Amino acid sequence: MTHPFSVQAGVLQIGGVDLRRLAARAGHTPFYVYDRSLVDARIRALRQTLPHGIELHYSIKANPMPAMVHHLAARLDGFDVASAGEMMLALDAGTRPERIGFAGPGKSHDELRRAVAAGVVIHIESATQLRLVTALGWEFGVRPCVAIRVNPDFQIGKGGMRMGGGAAPFGVDASLVPALLLELARQEVAFAGFHVFWGSQCLHAPTIIQAHRQSAELVMRLADNLEVPPAFINLGGGFGIPYFPGEDPLDFDAVGEAMHDWLPGLHRRLPGTRVVLELGRYLVGEAGIYVCRVVDRKVSCGETFLITDGGLHHHLAASGNFGQVLRRNYPVLIGNRLDEPAQERSHVVGCLCTPLDRIADGAHLPATSIGDLVVVLQSGAYGRSASPTDFLAHPPPAEMLV
Repeated sequence: MTHPFSVQAGVLQIGGVDLRRLAARAGHTPFYVYDRSLVDARIRALRQTLPHGIELHYSIKANPMPAMVHHLAARLDGFDVASAGEMMLALDAGTRPERIGFAGPGKSHDELRRAVAAGVVIHIESATQLRLVTALGWEFGVRPCVAIRVNPDFQIGKGGMRMGGGAAPFGVDASLVPALLLELARQEVAFAGFHVFWGSQCLHAPTIIQAHRQSAELVMRLADNLEVPPAFINLGGGFGIPYFPGEDPLDFDAVGEAMHDWLPGLHRRLPGTRVVLELGRYLVGEAGIYVCRVVDRKVSCGETFLITDGGLHHHLAASGNFGQVLRRNYPVLIGNRLDEPAQERSHVVGCLCTPLDRIADGAHLPATSIGDLVVVLQSGAYGRSASPTDFLAHPPPAEMLV
């Protein structure tokens, strides 16, 4: 797999800095490092391709590193959060409350209380949430700002992780939204818009195009009986990045071209309504790497094992999620031997006492020695924060934004 990073004298460069210098800066391995210039380049490409006026929000759960959130706050139009902790990250980055959307099917009473007090837009996912938010508004003497997260009445056709359509814990079934809108109109809340999140990690452009069109059509139907158009519709994200052999990058140009076709019709039906894309992995996933160090090398029954100081406790997704998915290798490099040919077939494993702690199975790598740096690409999203860092009580990895 090709990668967006530069190489000098056989050593990977991140943000123009030699990988070995980054290891010294981190103070220890393992660590994550993210290249802000690659994040910025992805944002510029999106702005150039999408129709004018499309807003870009960052889904903080993809990578909640505070430095990353602060970096993106100055470059994007808002944030989508899924907990009170993420909400505070967005607020601490200087984002206006009305530019923060709080989604999630299991918001606690305390989280809703803090969200109402902060003035963020609460994405309602049930009638119960609406009533709790209304009561909290009375308590604080404010009109909470809410949107309705819609469980769409369609399903994505190919690829990705389904987040809506059919029975789901997320959102309000499209068929039940009209009744909820009637109840909402009787409550002392301010209605802001709709959120339709159909899926994630999709690499198939025609599927995304179809989902966008159907989401827009659904929202236009739901908004027919509103006195004024919604302030915004959030179409979710769904844009994936390739992780495994045989996967091709998303044809985003095709997605952008299709948006130019259907967006005018939505604006005619809903004048003044802002359209939001909520992206996470697509913004930061390819801009980050995970780095660990080979601490031992051994041969067992004729097979070579490279044992590192990292593993599934730091990068659960790369290890195969505790064996719950078909095991496939994330792209793995020996970061300080990129000018050397692959000479051996090795298993790269972590330091934990479980056979599930695998970083790469049967990877074709250069001849690797103790002290070399193993690099896992495509690690900018759902890495450190999505991993069981307390497992076996090893120290957590460092993080750097360069």
